Amino acid sequence: MITDSHAHLYWKSFDDDREEVLARSRKAGVDRMIIVGTDVISSQAAFDLCAGEPDLFPTAGIHPHDAAHDDEGRRREARCTIEQMCRRPECVAVGETGLDWFKEYSPRKDQLENFYWQLDLARRLDKPVVIHCRDAHTDTSKVIAEFPGVRGVMHCYTFGPDELAPYLEAGLYISFSGVVTYPKNDFNRAAAARVPRERLLVETDCPYLAPQGWRGKRNEPAYVAEVLRTVCEVRGDDFDSLAEQTSANANALFGLP
Repeated sequence: MITDSHAHLYWKSFDDDREEVLARSRKAGVDRMIIVGTDVISSQAAFDLCAGEPDLFPTAGIHPHDAAHDDEGRRREARCTIEQMCRRPECVAVGETGLDWFKEYSPRKDQLENFYWQLDLARRLDKPVVIHCRDAHTDTSKVIAEFPGVRGVMHCYTFGPDELAPYLEAGLYISFSGVVTYPKNDFNRAAAARVPRERLLVETDCPYLAPQGWRGKRNEPAYVAEVLRTVCEVRGDDFDSLAEQTSANANALFGLP
């Protein structure tokens, strides 16, 4: 069993062959997937997709790109809807949330406020949080330190080993994506070798960030096996053993059956 801990299978790029994508994933041994919402519409799409699939599990959240609202009433309405979704028993996590100082589609102050709100929501609901961080390591780690005891995952971890400490000290899991397979990313592979076995997850973040063999093409959950293979290589680990471990880690974090 392999668990893809972060996928966006509701994206339109899967509309023409979603069933085939799921079939390929299961054939590749990817038996479970966390389907991650990024705003109200995509979170609802995640719930709708997972409703008929016992091995797919939804989250609900507001991505940093979508943190800004010109209308305060719409902001409150969106947060109310997301909170209602997160309270549903089938929702396994809050988020995707976090900070993105690279693209800054939303102003930093809105991203920070959005991040604080979802970390507080995760704490109130006692659910894990899915954290996005791009070019914002210092601020992300500072905010996380203000919420001791909140469970979660640093999704699509793209940093090196030197940045791991604050996240591991906070008790977070670390998830690696297709980025770890890219030839120039030795520092990211060094981080994958350093993460404790019981804190390790793998993901696709599909349809983005396909592993090296499919780079530039649409990503899909079946390809998480290649991510796992690369992580095994840098750790000197057995593929089946680490597949079992990362799936057990997903069970522990997300409360999967």
